[in-house]
Amino acid sequence: MITNLSEMQARELLRSARVGRLGCIVDDEPYIVPINYLFENNYVYSHSLPGLKIDSLRQNPRACLQVDEVESELCWRSVLAFGNFEEITDPAGRKEVLGGLLKRFPLLTPVESAIDGSPPTTIVFGIKIDRLTGVSEG
Repeated sequence: MITNLSEMQARELLRSARVGRLGCIVDDEPYIVPINYLFENNYVYSHSLPGLKIDSLRQNPRACLQVDEVESELCWRSVLAFGNFEEITDPAGRKEVLGGLLKRFPLLTPVESAIDGSPPTTIVFGIKIDRLTGVSEG
């Protein structure tokens, strides 16, 4: 039977999951990509190289993040977090978020690395959560 998660249960799943699927709008179509993230202070924090995802979030800041925990097809939990994209440009904020991400994911390949030797600027961002829903089965 499918049941709603409490807000506390939804936040705990969002805090403990390691990969989420970021949804945004590109050319009036849904666009979803997996991201590693950090959930703190009602924000989902992440970083990215410049590209389609960042361009679309700058144009339309509304976004969502979906995370799940699946034990079997009849035993799972899923959360959707809705909010607005905010780019973090101040050096102290960028350093704090990147430090938190590297602490949580020490084996991540830094997005700052580049094939040609000249690293592109890393975009650091947060999604300020304004609505959270969650369901489970099993």
